[in-house]
Amino acid sequence: MELRNRVKELRARYNLSQGDLGKLVDASRQTISLIERGDYSPSILLALKIAKVLKVTTDELFYLEGGEHNEEI
Repeated sequence: MELRNRVKELRARYNLSQGDLGKLVDASRQTISLIERGDYSPSILLALKIAKVLKVTTDELFYLEGGEHNEEI
C-alpha cells in the first residue's frame, strides 16, 4: 500500500504556495513539495499541523492506496 495525499489540491483551495504552507507548519518548501509528490511521509505531528491549517482531518488529507483492503497489517 502507498500513502497518498490531497495536500496540493487543498493547498490550492486556500491559494497557498508550498512556501506559505511550509511557514505555517514550520517545514521547508522542499518538504511540502516532497510530501505532495509522495516522496516523503510526514511525521504524525507534521501531518496534524498540515491538516489543521487546511481545515480537514488527517483522514481527509492522507489515505492508503493499493493492496488488499482486508489484509492484516
